[in-house]
Amino acid sequence: MAYENLLCEHDDGVALVTVNRPKLLNALNAQTLGEMAHLFDALRDDTNVKGVVITGSGEKAFIAGADINELAKMRALEAKSVAFFGQQVFARLEKMGKPTIAMINGFALGGGCELALACTLRTASKTARLGLPEVSLGIIPGYGGTQRLARIAGPGVAREWILTGDMVGAEEAWRVGVINRLFEPAELRDGTMKLMRTILSRGPIAVRLALETIARGLNMSQQEGEVIETDMFGLASTTEDMREGMAAFLEKRKPAFRGL
Repeated sequence: MAYENLLCEHDDGVALVTVNRPKLLNALNAQTLGEMAHLFDALRDDTNVKGVVITGSGEKAFIAGADINELAKMRALEAKSVAFFGQQVFARLEKMGKPTIAMINGFALGGGCELALACTLRTASKTARLGLPEVSLGIIPGYGGTQRLARIAGPGVAREWILTGDMVGAEEAWRVGVINRLFEPAELRDGTMKLMRTILSRGPIAVRLALETIARGLNMSQQEGEVIETDMFGLASTTEDMREGMAAFLEKRKPAFRGL
C-alpha cells in the first residue's frame, strides 16, 4: 500500500514511522488513521521488524492533534464512530507485541498525545510540549487518552491535564512519568535509537513476554497478575534464549539471542 501521509524507513530491524503532514502540524485526519491501521498491521506481521519508532515531520510538531476541520462537522453518531476507530488503530499499536517508542519532537497534543501514550515508551526533545486540550473545544479525549494517561501517570495527573486542557512542558511530563527520557533537540533521534537498540539487544522472547505480562496485569489485581507472571516466567525458562543468556552470563560474554 502506498501511503500519502506516512513515511516508513527501515534501519536494521527498526521501523521509523513519520507522520508527514508538516503544513498542518501532522494533524490526524481520517485518511492518516486509515493508513496507520494498515501500516501497524503490516509492521506487526513483518518478522524483519523488531521495534517501531514513531515521530512527526518537521521541527514544530510530533502530532498536534486531530484534524479540527473534520471534527467540527461531526454529529454524535459519527463522532462516536470516529472515536471508536481511533481507539482501534491505537490499540493495534499498543498490542503489536513489539517495543514501540514515540519520539516526540514538538507539539504532542490531543490525538498526538494519545498516540504517544499508546506506545511502549516515550522520548522527547526538551522543547516539546504535550497536552490533551479537548475540553477547550467542548469535547473530551476520544482515542484512549482518559484511560491511558491515568494508568501511566495516575488519576491525579490525568484529571489535571484533561480538565484544564493546558499544555505541559517536556520536563514536567518527564517528572510525572509520562516521558521516559529527555534529550536536547539535536540528540533526540540518536538517543531514541540507542534506547531502542538496547531493548532489541535483550532476549526477544523475554521482551515480548514481559510486554504481555505488564499489559495483562494492568487489568487485574496484583495477586492475579503475579499468577500470569509465574506462567510467563516458566514459559521463558523453556527457551533456547534462556539457556544462551544464562551461559553467556556465566562465561562473561555477550549473549547471541536467536528468538528461539
